[in-house]
Amino acid sequence: QVQLAESGGGLVQVGGSLRLSCAASGSTSSITIIGWHRQAPGKQRELVALITNSGSSTYSESVKGRFTISRDNAKSTAYLQMNTLTPEDTAVYYCYATRLGRNYWGQGTQVTVSS
Repeated sequence: QVQLAESGGGLVQVGGSLRLSCAASGSTSSITIIGWHRQAPGKQRELVALITNSGSSTYSESVKGRFTISRDNAKSTAYLQMNTLTPEDTAVYYCYATRLGRNYWGQGTQVTVSS
């Protein structure tokens, strides 16, 4: 089992920045992918970014160039640096991790961007 705990969400003004953290605990060995999805009110959950254990990252088109995902394998923690935030980034952000073919999810953290 893998447990994921997100932190770093909050309220920020347009153009501001936030950094989300996702700390994994439990059976963290063999986690291959760790990443973030988000879900805005009335919308489907969508992939934001992911990073593999080799450091390869993928971003959605809507955040490319503004968000940066990174991971510290020694700390079993992933980070999502979010810059130049817009109201369209307002959502609940969920961390997820893939281990041995199974996905694990965090509880989510709210990010609200005010104009």
